[in-house]
Formats: sequence, structure tokens, C-alpha cells
Amino acid sequence: MTAEDTFKITQIVDNGKIIQLTLIENVSTESITQKQMILEHVSKTLDGDTKDQVMPLLKAILHAQPTIKIKSYQQTQVTVSMPVSRYVSMNRPQVGDIIELTFRKL
Repeated sequence: MTAEDTFKITQIVDNGKIIQLTLIENVSTESITQKQMILEHVSKTLDGDTKDQVMPLLKAILHAQPTIKIKSYQQTQVTVSMPVSRYVSMNRPQVGDIIELTFRKL
């Protein structure tokens, strides 16, 4: 099984002989509000008639509540250490650049 993922470089540490790259999974997530989560859950749980009666009331109650944004995805973080020569052969990627890693069980 092979998994290819793209990662964004967030930090580079160079001690002269070894380069250490800190990478975070390059996934764009859309924030979801707590209100949206509640409305979706209630909508899935209730039958049609009850939903028609409850949803307007629930929307009115939630409208008065503060909006709390929630990130719904935990990104993978990877730290890689390599010799400077290997880093140079990769064309010296910089912070913010995107690189691809392939994970495979051998």
C-alpha cells in the first residue's frame, strides 16, 4: 500500500552538515461553526414533521449565540533530517514550498 501526500515546509533548521525540515500536511480545511454542527445533527436526527416545527425555533436560539469556529481535521506533521547534499539535490526548497512524500511499507 502506498500513500502519496503533499506537505508544506513550515521550518528549516541548518546546522551546516544536516538540514532539518518540518513539514505539515498540505490540506486546506474549511472551518465549520458550532451552530452548523448542531443544525446538521438535529436535521439528520428528526423526522420531517418534527424538523419543520423545531428548526425555526432552533435557528432563532442559535442566532443569539456566539459563533465558534471549529477546525475538523488534524493535520499530519513530519520532521525530516538529511545531509546538505540531499537538500541541494532537491533544489533547496524553502519555507512555504510544497513537497511530495511517498509512504510505503516495505
